[in-house]
Amino acid sequence: MTELRSILDEAARQGLISPEAGGRLLPFLTERGVAVVEPRPAAADGSAWSDTETPRFVRGFHDVLITIGVIVGLCGLWGLSALYAVPVAIIVLSEILVRRQRLALPAVSLTIALFCWTCLLMSHFFPPWTPNAESFGAEATQFVAGFPIILGAYYARYRVPLSLALSIMSALAFVLTLLLRLVQWASGNPAFFLDHPAVLALVALFCALGLFALALYFDLGDRLRRTTRSDIAFWLHLGAAPALLYSTVSLLSLGADVRIFDVANMSSRTPVVVATVAALMLIGLVIDRRAFVTSGLLSLGVAIFSVFRQGSATVDTYIFTTLIIVGAVVLIIGTGWMPLRRQVLRALPPAIANRLPPG
Repeated sequence: MTELRSILDEAARQGLISPEAGGRLLPFLTERGVAVVEPRPAAADGSAWSDTETPRFVRGFHDVLITIGVIVGLCGLWGLSALYAVPVAIIVLSEILVRRQRLALPAVSLTIALFCWTCLLMSHFFPPWTPNAESFGAEATQFVAGFPIILGAYYARYRVPLSLALSIMSALAFVLTLLLRLVQWASGNPAFFLDHPAVLALVALFCALGLFALALYFDLGDRLRRTTRSDIAFWLHLGAAPALLYSTVSLLSLGADVRIFDVANMSSRTPVVVATVAALMLIGLVIDRRAFVTSGLLSLGVAIFSVFRQGSATVDTYIFTTLIIVGAVVLIIGTGWMPLRRQVLRALPPAIANRLPPG
């Protein structure tokens, strides 16, 4: 009954039915034996299973064709008048393609276009950084502040899951800049984070954990992944994985004298990267999110690349060897995802496993 209620609530949020009609439909359908049936678990031989992470923003080539037209048209407008013409085009196209026709993939492309335009708008009025800056100033906070407002308003109008996810991530980025400025002000040292990189990594990890917790909140609220809560969680996980990876690696590898997002010195922290990616893969198996795992594979490739680069291998050798290893990891995880996940779920307490997506 709980799942049926969530589906009716989602239909009301999307404007398909009124909230009053949803309240009347619930007892009507329940009395007649209508229920949401959970997908049966996979067979022991893996012959039949239900993928709960099927992206709903790709529905057919019709959406792809329209999306290509949207991208090409917006790129042309961007070259002529990015600051003034692009937002008008985004609103007009959103009214037609998103609000009326409810096309998923064009909605994603328009949301990304709005994010890029917001970046242009905010950098025009509030440049986020200055050359040779040693501190986090008010400019960075002002730059980030516009994103949750604009993207949140877009979600309120068009209900695109990606826009809410980006709004949440930008709000957390805004909180991060506030925390950094607060710590910097309390210390009285403008270059505090240059002298104390551990504090910077710790604050970044705190915000990354907050983003992951929000993603889990949306995920666990729709364990069968039949509403837009699952789509919102998908995008949040896509952003949470690299945030967790880089903040954790930066915190655990401070002894190597490297800074956050410093890819050039990745070779000095390769073991930390590999261990962190392995932990993210295990978490991704538990919560059944391949997107969470995929986000860490790029950094894993960089780490493996650095290992071979330190050796005597030629350029071609370590590039191609890195591709082979990363490709093998992807294939092993992809082909063995369901059997591996069933083993992980068996090892978990039933109270926890029953709240996760079925295996």
